Amino acid sequence: MPKPHTNLPQQIIDALHNSRDGLDKRQLSRQIKLPSAQKAALKQALAELQNAGKIEKTDRRRFRLSGQLPPVLVVRFFDRDNDGELLARPDDRVNPPVIRLAPGEAAEGPNSIGLGDRALVRLVADEDGYLARIIRKLQGNDLQPILGVVRNSRGNWQIDSINRKNKNTLALRAEDAPKVKSGDLVRVVPAQGRAHGLRQVSLVESLGNISQPKAASLLALVENEISEGFSPEETEQAEAASAPELGQRTDLRHLPLITIDPDDARDFDDAIHAHFDTNPKNPDGWVIWVAIADVAHFVSPGSPLDRGAKKRGNSVYLPDKVVPMLPESLSNDLCSLRPNTDRACMAVRMVFDAKGNKRSHKFVRGLMRSQARLSYEQAQAAIDGTPDETTGPLLDEVLRPLWSAYNALQQARNKREPLDIETDERKIRIGQSGEILSIQTKQRLSVHRLVEEFMISANVCAAQTLEQKSQPLIYRVHAPPEQAKIYALADFLTTIGLKWSKGQRATPGRFNQLLHKVAGTDMQSMVNQMVLRTQMRAIYDTRNIGHFGLSLQRYAHFTSPIRRYADLTVHRALISACSLGDDGMNDHEKSELTAIAEQITKTERAAMAAERDAASRYVAAHLAEQIQAVFTAHISGVTRFGLFLTLDETGADGLIPIRSLGDEYFTHDEQAHALIGRNTGDRYSLGMSVKVRLLEANPLTGGLIFEMLSPPKKGAEPKRTKSGHKRNKKSKRRRK
Repeated sequence: MPKPHTNLPQQIIDALHNSRDGLDKRQLSRQIKLPSAQKAALKQALAELQNAGKIEKTDRRRFRLSGQLPPVLVVRFFDRDNDGELLARPDDRVNPPVIRLAPGEAAEGPNSIGLGDRALVRLVADEDGYLARIIRKLQGNDLQPILGVVRNSRGNWQIDSINRKNKNTLALRAEDAPKVKSGDLVRVVPAQGRAHGLRQVSLVESLGNISQPKAASLLALVENEISEGFSPEETEQAEAASAPELGQRTDLRHLPLITIDPDDARDFDDAIHAHFDTNPKNPDGWVIWVAIADVAHFVSPGSPLDRGAKKRGNSVYLPDKVVPMLPESLSNDLCSLRPNTDRACMAVRMVFDAKGNKRSHKFVRGLMRSQARLSYEQAQAAIDGTPDETTGPLLDEVLRPLWSAYNALQQARNKREPLDIETDERKIRIGQSGEILSIQTKQRLSVHRLVEEFMISANVCAAQTLEQKSQPLIYRVHAPPEQAKIYALADFLTTIGLKWSKGQRATPGRFNQLLHKVAGTDMQSMVNQMVLRTQMRAIYDTRNIGHFGLSLQRYAHFTSPIRRYADLTVHRALISACSLGDDGMNDHEKSELTAIAEQITKTERAAMAAERDAASRYVAAHLAEQIQAVFTAHISGVTRFGLFLTLDETGADGLIPIRSLGDEYFTHDEQAHALIGRNTGDRYSLGMSVKVRLLEANPLTGGLIFEMLSPPKKGAEPKRTKSGHKRNKKSKRRRK
């Protein structure tokens, strides 16, 4: 009888230590020269090592040391270390070792590696972990994590994907099953092989049960790859911060600055004040102060707080919560301009003439004390004649001068003619248990326009100063509409009896003339939507192409550094350009500005998508109790597969599939943005007001499906051929 191996578990560990790709049972037997008669001993030893957490089994039935990485794998670059080196981690590992991009591997051009990129890499052992050498950069959705809900189907653990573009059912690897429970929301990635006819996936992380309150926000954040929380280093730095004293700052505590924000705002980063200009050379002129929280004092370049804020790019505002860019000890305390509290600020003093034309401006670094914190509604009520105990004492000396200064700025704004598209914005109020308390259309008050115009003026001053000082900066730019979109708009307008000269240059003023022409008519909503779709998206860029929508030659974000990283970079640039301290923009940050602009444009898009997705899911959950209810809506989109709707009351978006529009065969007229009956010429057009019945509401995806109750509008009957038959008469019903 063969002599049994002594200390078999240690021999297994030694063998696996020299094989980072793992070994199966046969390979292990050969490595440790195990007699075939001792297969049972090997099986037992492997089981004991797995239970002890010392080894793990891969999806290829190989064994490897727990936490050990294979020589070739897919990683995502998620952060930078203190030296600016890119850090990576596999998507399918929890607490993986440190992986750094090897020197010289960050190629230029389309194959360059940056934050958020995925790549197939070869790993080289390093004293601090691993170095990654790029084999190839992965494009698109290669190995993109999938979000899904766990369910047990006859003893097999399956994942129902909730991705709107991929609703497949997947099979969870057997070794991941003990880590989940039915109903868990999980993130998984594709794995090799199939099980029970389904594609296999491996678990990345479990995010809690899908039935928990406020799951809508959790889904939106995970789906858009937005993480919550702060690193221990960030928290430590934030908690160690203290309010600065006056020192070399300009003392602004004598100015009666006030903050005006939404009633549920928790951080106040901008304060305003206006008074008559006493300079006799500027009759009836105004001095306007805009003071902004001095975030740069607390967040120095390259610090943990800076790296975290740069990665997040911005705060995310969901119906039930805020995911802040900075820890709350800063965003809600030291950087929040609370009333009757000394706060560090960056401020700009702007001088305007009686017609709102700016004569001069100057930036200072100051210490201020807000006199009051007002809500928009509170300030508006006061100026409309119903002040309360807070606004009453401020009315004559603070509020009325603000409105008078704003009236002067309005003259210059009207002359500038920025784009004036009317859109309805809705606010969802959520209860403690995650239920919707109300969905209300936000009222557009004159105080909103006042604060907006003051902030725009300050942002323009920031861009002008940095240009004049030859200081690199990140602009907020908005390109003019593409010619193809202008032509599409012109073609559409001809279908509703309106004209647009294709040869004439598109300007915000021309768009405004069109919008004013349809104001108050049945076409108002439709034309507003079409003009909005014609516009490009605003982005961040180090190249200045101006801001088309605001009709400005130069523009930079300066007024919200608590919630936007772009503003923080502008503050640092101003500190350097205006010699306001030694904590301004350094050379390393200057060299990174283009990459930062790209990064924060991406995070802004992700935040907007998360906010939209969370709202859709909350509304779908709210409407799930109203199946078969009838609503008024307007058609907000027309496609070859159906009609998109926006409900008038809640602003919820849904779909009517084309197959459900009755016996008529509808075709999509792309130019007219309409579905047109092939036999009758009747149509459903963009902007049309309709009644619909709710058939389905899916809180997991936010999807709503409706049934059309309103008949189409009568159209011109198709022409007849000489034989008397209608042209293009085909099957009466569109195939399902």
